[in-house]
Amino acid sequence: MEEPKVMKTQKPKKRERPIEHESASNPDPLKPMERKKKRKAMAKEKHKSLNPPCELKQELIVPMETPSSSSGNNGSPELHLGVFKDLGNGDVGVRVAAAQRLVLELKQVQKAFDKSDEKDEDGDGLMLEAEKDDGLNNCAPSVRYAVRRLIRGVSSSRECARQGFALGLTVLVGALPCVELNSLMKLIVDLLEVSSSMRGQDVKDCLLGRLFAYGAIVRSGRLTNEMTSDKSYIYVKDFVSSLISLASRKQYLQEPSVVIILELVDKLPIEAVLHHILEAPGLREWFEKAPEVGNPDALLLALKIRLKISIDNDVFGKLLPNPYSSSNLFSVDHLSSIANCLKESTFCQPRVHNVWPSLLDILLPNVASKDADTASGSNVVKKPKRHRKSNSSEEDIEKNLRCFWETIIEESLLLSSHDRKHLAFDILLLILPRLPITCVSIVLSSKFVQCLMDVLSTKTSWLYKVAQHFLKELSDWVEYDEVKRAAVIVSLQKHSNGKFDCITRTKTVKDFMAKFTTESGCMLFIQNLMDMFLDEGLVTEEPSDHSQTTDDNSEIGSVEDKDSAGTQGTSEFLKTWVIDSLPSVLKHLKIDQEAKFGVQKEILKFLTVQGLFSSSLGTELTSFDLKEKFRWPKVPTSSTLCRMCIEQLQLLLKNAQKGEGPRSVVGGLEANDLGSYFMRFFSTLCEIPSLSLFRTLSNEDKKALKKLQATEIHLSREERNCGLSTDARKLHSLRYLLIQLLLQVLLRPDEFIEASSELIICCKKAFPSDDLNFSGDDESEDDGTPELMDVLVDTLLSLLPQSSAPMRSAIEQVFKYFCDGVTDDGLLRMLRVIKKDLKPARHQDVDSEDDEEDDDDLLGIEEAEESDEGETAETGNSDEESLDSEAVDGSQLIGKEVSEAPDDSDSGMDDDAMFRMDSYLAQIFREKKNQAGGETAQSQLVLFKLRVLSLLEIYLHENPGKPQVVKVFTYLVQAFVNPNTTEGSEQLGQRILGILQKKIFKAKEHPRGEAVQLSMLESLLEKNLKLASKPFKKKKTAPNPSKKKQSASFNRYKMIKNLAQNSTFWILKVIDSGSFPKSELQRIFDIFKGVLGSYFDSKKSDLKCDFLKEILRRPWLGHHLFGYLVKKCSNAKSKFRQVEALALVTEILKSLVSVNADGSSQDLSKKMLKSHISKLCHLIKELLTNMPDKQAKRAEVRKFCGKVFQTLISLKLSASFLKSLEPEVHAACEAQLGESFLALKRQE
Repeated sequence: MEEPKVMKTQKPKKRERPIEHESASNPDPLKPMERKKKRKAMAKEKHKSLNPPCELKQELIVPMETPSSSSGNNGSPELHLGVFKDLGNGDVGVRVAAAQRLVLELKQVQKAFDKSDEKDEDGDGLMLEAEKDDGLNNCAPSVRYAVRRLIRGVSSSRECARQGFALGLTVLVGALPCVELNSLMKLIVDLLEVSSSMRGQDVKDCLLGRLFAYGAIVRSGRLTNEMTSDKSYIYVKDFVSSLISLASRKQYLQEPSVVIILELVDKLPIEAVLHHILEAPGLREWFEKAPEVGNPDALLLALKIRLKISIDNDVFGKLLPNPYSSSNLFSVDHLSSIANCLKESTFCQPRVHNVWPSLLDILLPNVASKDADTASGSNVVKKPKRHRKSNSSEEDIEKNLRCFWETIIEESLLLSSHDRKHLAFDILLLILPRLPITCVSIVLSSKFVQCLMDVLSTKTSWLYKVAQHFLKELSDWVEYDEVKRAAVIVSLQKHSNGKFDCITRTKTVKDFMAKFTTESGCMLFIQNLMDMFLDEGLVTEEPSDHSQTTDDNSEIGSVEDKDSAGTQGTSEFLKTWVIDSLPSVLKHLKIDQEAKFGVQKEILKFLTVQGLFSSSLGTELTSFDLKEKFRWPKVPTSSTLCRMCIEQLQLLLKNAQKGEGPRSVVGGLEANDLGSYFMRFFSTLCEIPSLSLFRTLSNEDKKALKKLQATEIHLSREERNCGLSTDARKLHSLRYLLIQLLLQVLLRPDEFIEASSELIICCKKAFPSDDLNFSGDDESEDDGTPELMDVLVDTLLSLLPQSSAPMRSAIEQVFKYFCDGVTDDGLLRMLRVIKKDLKPARHQDVDSEDDEEDDDDLLGIEEAEESDEGETAETGNSDEESLDSEAVDGSQLIGKEVSEAPDDSDSGMDDDAMFRMDSYLAQIFREKKNQAGGETAQSQLVLFKLRVLSLLEIYLHENPGKPQVVKVFTYLVQAFVNPNTTEGSEQLGQRILGILQKKIFKAKEHPRGEAVQLSMLESLLEKNLKLASKPFKKKKTAPNPSKKKQSASFNRYKMIKNLAQNSTFWILKVIDSGSFPKSELQRIFDIFKGVLGSYFDSKKSDLKCDFLKEILRRPWLGHHLFGYLVKKCSNAKSKFRQVEALALVTEILKSLVSVNADGSSQDLSKKMLKSHISKLCHLIKELLTNMPDKQAKRAEVRKFCGKVFQTLISLKLSASFLKSLEPEVHAACEAQLGESFLALKRQE
């Protein structure tokens, strides 16, 4: 039978012969260099044969036919060379199909070769490049050629040739037993030999080719299948030895070489691993050098083999402990010995080396599944207890993890390069899915958190994005597990001293805290915070530099050089964060009121115990009445922290009061009343002998506390008896004010004794009881006793200046429910606070109180008028100690109508003679005298005014239609116009303006009733009109004022002018709603006549036409002023004003012919207009005989005349008008007006 040969379609034999001859001749072995040269020559010849001229290319195309049908001209199977091209294709499917086709064809060729009797005959058989010394004597020439070509192909870097040829070699070796392993391994070395002349990429290609070829042998399964014969044992040793030798040449060959060995280990039995793998030449030496040179792949191989054989062996050297156990493996000594191996694993970044997952599998076995089961339990939170271990294995895991983390991560990776820090983050991400919750504090250690903060605090850091990615993964890990989230927050804050977000400039902790939305999760987190506060060992021994800086932008030190800080300072700051965080947990809770009340109680109890009390019998105390155990830190809590606890306690009670729904009282204790619970809890703790308040109180403060407690108990009892009435709301608000005042007494002793006494008196008068008759109280019941509401207002005002935000909220709630009973004196006392001013008057002219001759500074916007401008003081007092504001003329005009009341500008009175309400103002005045500049006193006064304005806003909201609103309006306008009142505080001016706009001008109701005096409205109207007509005047003292000052002055001018116009409209609304008889409105008409007179006659009047049009739209006013307006318009000195005023006349004419007017109204309009026809004729005469020069103005005149004619036609007054018209005016109308006048004549 003829020897199989490779088919070359239609190829002349003269091209094949030289190749065959060269490959088959000279059977003697050649030297390596000669053999290499010969191979190069053969490759060139082969290249020529495979790339013929264009006319022969079609002949060399190998048909893609099935192997079963492929045969040569003589019918023998043949190998198609096109299959090798497909092995290098980029498509994995094409490569797999090519490998399968290659094997099927070679099987057919080898089968035919085995049946042939002429195996040794060289004859016409095509040997191609197969040499007789390659050891493949039992293989067909095509098989030998394929093996050699596949070996050379795995060294090619073209596209996917290396992968495809390795696949082909794997399938071929596994399918053809005739390819002997020893010959194949020798052939791999020979064909992929690295010579001294090779450089760079050529060397790399050869080494990688050998690596892929060895991998193909392992994956072919031949080594495993031939283990039954003794002669195969030496193949495994040699094979492993070759791989170890290959791994020793280049670092990038280590890891894939170990992967190939491990794949072989998995396929071999344990005995073969013991006697052949571990005894392979060079392996012991490789293991021994690994700890010194830092070989992570050797460590990985040792771990995997030890896991396979489960037997100790000294071949591993120092890589594994002997005897082997997880405790010994993760002991500090052994971890230190292999730390170099683990540090060098960064060479494969960004991928994590396989040694880390292998170590973690040993370190945390079967933990991931337990955590998954725990997390899937419908988010049921159970706090893990360290003293309740299910078995000792959990303790061993924690111990091993702690040693591993401290030795490898903290002492090796975090103290090294950026690459190794990056690796530390990656390792923790690998640990997270299997990390027990009890071990969170181990991995989020002090050094790790400090490293994380250092990176995140610098956006230019190389690791910044790595740290951001870590935070994102950490956030995902705790997303649905509140136990994990609480543990992570505690670790981050504990090791950053409560400043993680501040240092890293992120919202990590804040976002984590916002995700506690369930009662169980919130309670767990609160318990963690409490434990952190009480745990004295929570402070790290190596605090970061961050704990020493107060500026967020301060320089941040690295982990290596952290300065040691005082434990006390660090603990104080962290405890501060704990106290601040406790009430904030409630913000995002989405639970019902009852459950929320339970959470509030826990926070309240902790803040009360830690902030108000200290124990004389140690750090623990059990209350049998409350059936609870209370703990305190070993180090006594500082007074600063106690004050913070009280402040947060006040905030908690405020939020509880604000968030309460309708009161639900069912004959007993109130449901979910946090205030009542606090008072009972506080009283119970006060009765425990071994407990004392955190500070020593004076006798007066102690009495005040007892009275406040007794009063609250009485009001609570009264509230339960009132049900849902208005009195119940009053009682409830008073109770919470008493509670806030009690805490304020503890917070600032000796400052609220008098206020407490007065508030208790108010409670006794409002809700009398024999239980509130305290010994020592001397209350006179004579006629001189002030009204209850006056005392209450005085008390509330005296509490406002120094009160906290929760205290002010309680004050506002009390005022809200009692403001309907505020007297005029009480209201006036509040308004006088708004007018108070610490700036001394610029002029002390005692005779200037009634001087209104010079109104140049009416608006209060001229910053520095000359002294002869006549700015006058609001009062006549000229005491040198006067500290009240000297109002400018504008503010004096606005507020003159209340001058009949006792003047509040008691600038010369003694401090002791002030009202109780003025006690805080007296303190401000004293500070003003003692401090240079008095800026502190001024700022405190501004704050006090803002707080009083809040009360006034509540009053206006609750009493929109009361006559007292006019008084409030007067004082607020006066305060806004006076520049000294709002100077230095734009917020104060905007607040006053906002109250005027929202609560007065835009209110749905207006003041009405007999108490609204028309004389007061007349005075207000006159002054606001005068204020609105004032022009803007530049500063006189400075010849060239800055643009900024001019702009500020002009802006203030516009605001005051707009305020005056809105005030005018509001006053007219009040007059409209008062239904005053026309006879009483004569003064109003006279005021507007004066305004219109100034509009026409004075150049100083800055009234706008649109403003006057809005006023004259009111029929009762416009109709009465029509005749006067027409007359003034006829006699106007200014042609511009005359034409502009025509719009005012037109506006009144529109109201005369209203569409909705009935018959009687039409008659009245006709009668009114007929009485003024002569004046209209005169006006038209003046207009037509003196037409304006500008065409636009002449058009306005014609338009006005046309509107007059239409009105006359509508009211049928054409005849009367024409009769009154003089002949020359008649001719002018015909000439100037044309058709519109002719239409009027036709109606006659």
